[in-house]
Amino acid sequence: MIECVLNVSEGRDPVVLDRLADAAGADLLDLHHDPNHHRAVLTVVGEGAARAVATAAVAAIDLRAHVGAHPRFGVVDVVPFVALGVTPFEASLAARDRFARWAAGTLGLPCFAYGPQRSLPDVRRAAFRGLAPDTGPDVPHPTAGACAVGARPVLVAYNLWLGLADLDLARSVARSLRGPAVRALGLDVGGHAQVSTNLIDPHSVGPAAIYDAVAARARVARAELVGLMPASVLGAVKASRWAQLDLDEERTIEARLEARGHRRP
Repeated sequence: MIECVLNVSEGRDPVVLDRLADAAGADLLDLHHDPNHHRAVLTVVGEGAARAVATAAVAAIDLRAHVGAHPRFGVVDVVPFVALGVTPFEASLAARDRFARWAAGTLGLPCFAYGPQRSLPDVRRAAFRGLAPDTGPDVPHPTAGACAVGARPVLVAYNLWLGLADLDLARSVARSLRGPAVRALGLDVGGHAQVSTNLIDPHSVGPAAIYDAVAARARVARAELVGLMPASVLGAVKASRWAQLDLDEERTIEARLEARGHRRP
């Protein structure tokens, strides 16, 4: 089974968000959106839903008018494919490459591949500045920009708001967290300081560990799970902390698959 977690540069317009959800149809597992990041994260099953969401996003969104806290270089900004359960990683690589060829040919999007050969931060740093697209035109699409298409293991996106509106502190905390298992940014989100993280090895560094590491440096006002997480990562956290950490069993990949009639991976 292949999961796709599309990051789309729209987090405010309910009409557009409904169009994206409708495009995914029954294969939509989750839609998370944030008006300050001006970003939506749609978790879907399969390649068909990913293509339908991308098509709807390019038709509805103009990146030239986009302003948000989160870094982005495209309307369909990041499209990672994730092999679940016993599905081999090679299947996510094949899905990535098929999507990149399709998005270039059908939508005219320059696509940069990431995965084993280079990371998403590598793409963001070098795209169009020494790094040419793997598929599609050599220049950004006039309204939709470019797309980073990846193959990766499951990760957990997790945000923490600080009790002080101190962007310098958020950035300092983010720097202290970065390592092989964690990517982190300090952001100004609607006048509040946020530490935004991707836990790229959540079984070794999970939400509880990140919360505690941030809380050791600054007061945490609230936590936010972005999208879904594996049940195995949730199971490693004491249930007594789930509310504090913004976790619950219904927001696991496995629970959403079951709710929509899919077998657990």
